[in-house]
Amino acid sequence: MLNKCPNYHYYYVLFASFRRAGPCSDLAMKKLRLKELESNLQQVDGFENPKLLLEQYPTRPHIAACMLYTIHNTYDDIEDKVVADLGCGCGVLSIGSAMLGAGLCVGFDIDEDALEIFSRNVEEFELTNIDMIQSNVCSLPDRMSKSFDTVIMNPPFGTKHNKGMDMLFLKTALQLARTAVYSLHKSSTREHIQKKANEWKVKTDILAELRYDLPASYKFHKKKSVDIEVDLIRFSF
Repeated sequence: MLNKCPNYHYYYVLFASFRRAGPCSDLAMKKLRLKELESNLQQVDGFENPKLLLEQYPTRPHIAACMLYTIHNTYDDIEDKVVADLGCGCGVLSIGSAMLGAGLCVGFDIDEDALEIFSRNVEEFELTNIDMIQSNVCSLPDRMSKSFDTVIMNPPFGTKHNKGMDMLFLKTALQLARTAVYSLHKSSTREHIQKKANEWKVKTDILAELRYDLPASYKFHKKKSVDIEVDLIRFSF
């Protein structure tokens, strides 16, 4: 369900009720192998007209599957958990989390067009444990603090017109999460991110160093694709 004018009090009550109710294993799909998860995510539709100002780039199915599979199998931070996906775009991380048995996954994004595609993707997969909210990720109300067990995201890298946006997303994610935040960041920013995390008294673990295959999405892109080195980082308290 796409909420264009969200009632944040409703969501606060919903998340609190879900935590009290305990696990919802009946929402989980069958146990998926990594290759099966990646194959399913390859069927998720992406951006039709990506917006440069929002740094809209698709999270590739292979990256998404590896990221989610690690979170699920190594840390058990998806199944039966309340999960937030910040800057969810067309929903590949949310959909993957739902397939791995998230109790509830809520995607947040400012772009209505992306969320409409996300909504169609959810309908196509017939998933019932996903919701989405159209909102500025960096302006969520304080009462949503610690409403989620886990936050996952592939935030804007903070380049071009969005300098520092990656850290704003991270700060919001840390406010929302009760257990951990999992996020993709350019490897070149690792030292800066670890320094900020130390200042915030947050533990960081570099779970993987990945090559992000960034396809040509805008007119100024001269190459068909570019590989960017990214870190999958776990932030915990």
